[in-house]
Amino acid sequence: MNAFVGQTFQMNQLISIKQVMEFVGVGRSTIYEMMDENSPYYDPSFPKKVKITQNRIGWSAYEIHQWIESKLASRE
Repeated sequence: MNAFVGQTFQMNQLISIKQVMEFVGVGRSTIYEMMDENSPYYDPSFPKKVKITQNRIGWSAYEIHQWIESKLASRE
């Protein structure tokens, strides 16, 4: 199963928070909670953000894809 079916992203492409939200199916605040070590929603396996410019960040499309695949593989 591939969460990127129908998408034209290259696996080495950086994607925006909006695209991450769409693929993962959670809101912006939940994504930031999953990255916050002090949060009860912290997920150390969630991909780290990449600083693009002073005001822009992105995520690796490949790493988001791999994270989704790992979640699918680990379900019961």
